[in-house]
Amino acid sequence: MAKISLCMIVKDEEAVLGRCLDSVAQAVDEIIIVDTGSRDTTKEIAARYTAQIYDFPWIDDFAAARNFSFSKANMDFVMWLDADDILTETDLAALIHLKENVLDTVDVVRMLYYTSFDEDGKPLCSFYRARLIRRSLSFSWQGRVHEAIVHAKGKVLYSDIAVIHRSIKTTYSNRNLKIYEKQAVEGPPMSPRDKFYYGRELYYHRYYEKAASILENFLDEGEGWVENNIEACKILSYCYGQTDAPQKAMDVLMRSFRYDAPRAEICCELGKCFMDLENYPVAIFWYELALRLPKNEMKGGFVSHDCYGYLPCIQLCVCYSRIGDQKKAEAYNHRAGEYRPASPAYLYNLEYFKRISSSAQTT
Repeated sequence: MAKISLCMIVKDEEAVLGRCLDSVAQAVDEIIIVDTGSRDTTKEIAARYTAQIYDFPWIDDFAAARNFSFSKANMDFVMWLDADDILTETDLAALIHLKENVLDTVDVVRMLYYTSFDEDGKPLCSFYRARLIRRSLSFSWQGRVHEAIVHAKGKVLYSDIAVIHRSIKTTYSNRNLKIYEKQAVEGPPMSPRDKFYYGRELYYHRYYEKAASILENFLDEGEGWVENNIEACKILSYCYGQTDAPQKAMDVLMRSFRYDAPRAEICCELGKCFMDLENYPVAIFWYELALRLPKNEMKGGFVSHDCYGYLPCIQLCVCYSRIGDQKKAEAYNHRAGEYRPASPAYLYNLEYFKRISSSAQTT
């Protein structure tokens, strides 16, 4: 049976580290903690779980810290988590089963990563990440921010085991943006992936014009991964929406179709563009197309689950109501409720249709 080294980099994670390690400790055979400068009790908490605690001076490079942590591993496979990640009891049991029955036959295990949730705790956004990798396989982390594992060819397993991101942070710093800005000035040259994430960070910090410039350059160079190209088109549309350029927002969403077949996420954005213009028939076209498109998480990109059900349904409810077809509007609201029965929008619409039905009966 293969054994697993869990390797983590941490800093000031006293509030969540114990929760993370409690959720995974039963499945791993070794825990490596690399601290990049904690000033709280992070290392004391880590010491309850392992004696393998190392210091690594922070050099504005997540990949360097990850590579250092992986270099300390001794087991057959290396696994990584962030301190604010957890495994549910169900996924822990699935990981133990995978370790005991499957892991010897593969080289890399990609697991789902859930990063946001609806009112009932169902995932709204997910994507696959390489989570377990055979230590004997040639690999390295690359990227100062939003780092990723680049590895030699091997047998890859896509598992439905999920790692859940449970951050307790309410505000986020501009650390990542500063790292990218430093790299832009001092080098090394940014990879296509770096440029994509740099543009996204600029958008998050509301530097819309600069974000648009970086992302346009990223797309024009034509060297990006398909999934990042499509996501860049979506973020660019947000930037143009914020800078009062609705036509450019629609054009760049259409540009995404150069890279792959339409995705429901893009169709929903196009639907919103036409809703904003009060062109409801065209908005209906895009939302109904979104409902017909298949969801393919295996492509590796960010998947917004609402776009494949709830969101187009709730928006179609609004669109049909605006053009006077209340019967279809109510039917789509009912479908939206099948996806998210606790959604405030669905519940509000439910009461709305009850009121108009009652009013019609009394007239």
